[in-house]
Amino acid sequence: MKAIAFVDYENIWTGLLERGHELTPEQLVEFINYYAVKINVDLIAVYLYANFDREEFWRTQTLFEKINVFTRHVYGKNNYASTGIRHNAADLEIMLEAQEILLTRESAFDMFLMLTGDGDFLSLLRKVRAWGKEVKVVGVAGSVHHTLTPYCDGENLLQWVLREKPEAEAEYHPERDLEQGIQILGALQIRLPYVASTKARASLAELLGRSIPQVKEFIRYSLKETILIEREHSDPNLKIGKTKIYLLNLENKYVREVLGSMYEEVFQRQLNLSIENHE
Repeated sequence: MKAIAFVDYENIWTGLLERGHELTPEQLVEFINYYAVKINVDLIAVYLYANFDREEFWRTQTLFEKINVFTRHVYGKNNYASTGIRHNAADLEIMLEAQEILLTRESAFDMFLMLTGDGDFLSLLRKVRAWGKEVKVVGVAGSVHHTLTPYCDGENLLQWVLREKPEAEAEYHPERDLEQGIQILGALQIRLPYVASTKARASLAELLGRSIPQVKEFIRYSLKETILIEREHSDPNLKIGKTKIYLLNLENKYVREVLGSMYEEVFQRQLNLSIENHE
């Protein structure tokens, strides 16, 4: 049996985040492949829809494409500048593409797999069933609309994430990464006009070899210990005209010690940035 999967990524991601779990692209694809094996289907394609302008999804579109997921950027949904534009945009895009495939490539699949908890998809699922296709829905326990229950078979992403969560993620000590983290952020401040929060998180994750949740914990710890300072920075090149940035606290003795020879250059870059913000 051949299956095609559609993923309402923001719905799934938000449902897990509300329960304290930040789903990664690798985890999601691993689950979809696991589920396909479990129900004994040949997964033909995975289509995933999200607003990749969201700060939390920065760079994830590339990650998904690299692991053979067809992504669809649904702009204008949940962004800071225009939250009212294109209401339910992802839902509409999914419904249109699903029906296009159903009408033009009916023989391409036997099962329609939907990852969502959004009850707005009920009409689409009924239509797919009417065409003689099998339908299965997988969502996050507690976030699946009751109208979708007949299409669920008991599997849910929350239980899978809890079951597959690596033990190493259970306990993280950010203070152990402090010296290297300061050096990474110092180098970024020297190289870039400013260090946006998204850039800081991505660089720390890559260079420290940590997960995004661990990096966020590192940043929270650094802010609490006055290693980092969080500021709002104006940038006319951005659609919303401003962004959140991180600055090393150069008044912190430990920060100065770790920066060493980089200190003077970081100091000068921060001074220039402060002047720009007040012009």
